[in-house]
Amino acid sequence: MKNKPNVAIIGDGGWGTTLGILLAKKRLRVTIWGAFSGNVAYMNKHRENKKFLPGKKIPKEILITHNLRNTINDKDLIVLAIPSQYLRGVLKKIKSIGYPKEATYLSVIKGLEIGTLKRISEVIHSELGRVKLAVLSGPTIACEVAQGIPTVAVIASHNLGVRKFLQETFTTDRFRIYTNDDVIGVELGGSLKNVIALACGVSDGLGFGTNTKAAILSRGLAEISRLGLAMKAKAQTFSGISGLGDLVTTCISTHSRNRFVGEEIGKGKTLKNVITHMQMIAEGVPTAKAGYNLALKYKVDMPITREVYKVLYKNKPALKAFKDLMSRQKKEE
Repeated sequence: MKNKPNVAIIGDGGWGTTLGILLAKKRLRVTIWGAFSGNVAYMNKHRENKKFLPGKKIPKEILITHNLRNTINDKDLIVLAIPSQYLRGVLKKIKSIGYPKEATYLSVIKGLEIGTLKRISEVIHSELGRVKLAVLSGPTIACEVAQGIPTVAVIASHNLGVRKFLQETFTTDRFRIYTNDDVIGVELGGSLKNVIALACGVSDGLGFGTNTKAAILSRGLAEISRLGLAMKAKAQTFSGISGLGDLVTTCISTHSRNRFVGEEIGKGKTLKNVITHMQMIAEGVPTAKAGYNLALKYKVDMPITREVYKVLYKNKPALKAFKDLMSRQKKEE
């Protein structure tokens, strides 16, 4: 690759670390920023992210730091890989210390901001202005990508040059990148699939079978698509990598945090009890609330999202939620 970019990755979770390793193997200069100094110190000493990506060696060429100013200074590409509900706070810090306005920014975050119902790209633009921006999404379980398991993903941007630049930057013989100009659809697919994965997990926890999971998957995709069309996304995006592809992976993978949370709730545990004992954040939990409110805002029927929201936030029994879904008014598909 000509003119290799100098890369900053904001976030030392499993996905941020995985992408840092991937780019370092392509001989790009990579700096990873972590919010917690203790984890950064451990990663520097042991060259392993034991908390979020155990067992994977971090190349010595990667700089790992708790200093945000040094992380973003003079960088060509800034990858944002932090939980959605913490993003705005970090962006405000980035803005306050002075950020490279000519850099390319890439969101790899799958979520929605609860308070504003904004997509992640909208949050970034609202804080950093009209920077060059793209989003990466798809069926990308971090530990599988880190192991070199063949994976595909999609990068979406309104800017053709940005799409091509990032496609070239991230593509390897085991990580294939497609491009798309439907930012809205790619972001919605990557976010709302986590809510459907929660429902699949609840189904697993209740002891239901593959018939039920297939129903949740297919009807879940239908309601995600309905909301997407109401928000001016393209229909075909939801049958692609960041739609159906990501949905299937998140709903069936044993590595899926959202499916796991749903399964534990289906077994009778409370949401608070489940998430208290988790190292990583399940983005579907806040997204269920945002998705529920977006459905109300756009007057779109999203019954699975609605029931997940009620189970998580209104203490509705999981079995009652399924009974209500099955007894809805009869209709055509």
